[in-house]
Amino acid sequence: MSKAGLFFQNIIAIVWDFDNTLSSHYMQEPLFRAYDIDSRRFWDEVDKLPRYYARAGVTVPRDSCYLGHLLSYVKHGRIPDLTNAKLRELGAQIRFFPGIPELFRRLKSLLEESPFAESDLHLESYIVSTGLAEMIRGSAVAPHIDGIWASEFIETPAAPGADLDATPEPGVISQIAGFLDHTTKTRALFEINKGVNKHGDISVNDTIPEDERRVPFKNMIYIADGPSDIPSFSVVRQHGGLAYAVYPRGSPKRFAQVNQLLETGRVNGIGPADYREDDQTDMWLQLQVKTLAWRIVDDREHDLQAKVGRAPSHLDESSD
Repeated sequence: MSKAGLFFQNIIAIVWDFDNTLSSHYMQEPLFRAYDIDSRRFWDEVDKLPRYYARAGVTVPRDSCYLGHLLSYVKHGRIPDLTNAKLRELGAQIRFFPGIPELFRRLKSLLEESPFAESDLHLESYIVSTGLAEMIRGSAVAPHIDGIWASEFIETPAAPGADLDATPEPGVISQIAGFLDHTTKTRALFEINKGVNKHGDISVNDTIPEDERRVPFKNMIYIADGPSDIPSFSVVRQHGGLAYAVYPRGSPKRFAQVNQLLETGRVNGIGPADYREDDQTDMWLQLQVKTLAWRIVDDREHDLQAKVGRAPSHLDESSD
């Protein structure tokens, strides 16, 4: 338990990026296939949008401008009748790297063994992604995830003077509800750290000492696939947590990227995005989860010993 007792601090959290970390492709691929959209053309247009809008004096971040462009495809009939329910349905078609989702069950079971079960330790898994929350919710990993931070759409925006006590009408997605980019993903990390996702009366801007937060960063592992996640790697590492970068097997270019992250101290380790049992990444994760769990158990024991005042013991004077 934390010294002040605000949270029990019995949680180890693994925080995952999604595209090219868990999934072997961009999650929008099933959406493009369903509507016969040329994905290369779509992403090429997205790459050019920041410069296009800059000519009108408008700044559009590259990480999030694809959301507006997707809405343009809906508005102009290229992706007709796209709803949040349809996005969730298409999420079932997302393909994952080998070993997913079985890895989630395997890692969680580590803390169900003695002595971790007796210590009431638990493993939580989170996804923090610039992708689409509804597609993740429809994917094969959703049942194993304790929370999702990603981009979302509104179907029917409230009109001026609308009855805001009513339930919004269903419809085609038409407005961005919220988005994450590679910088704002760090906010999600602090929300997990402080327990904002579990306690609605806590704000990410509230001041909570590190040793009183629900998931201290030292109990957190962040896993992603490359340089764009450096802000998140840095936040976790600077606060005592672990960072791990993955790459697809057979890609020298992607291996070189993550290897540079290791050489420059951005991450604690690297390995293939292959999560099958007894492969390198699986063994690294199992080792780190057990190491973190043993540290929590040991810290509790030391805390207990420091707080318990020992009663005087009987002295055997005959031995003098």
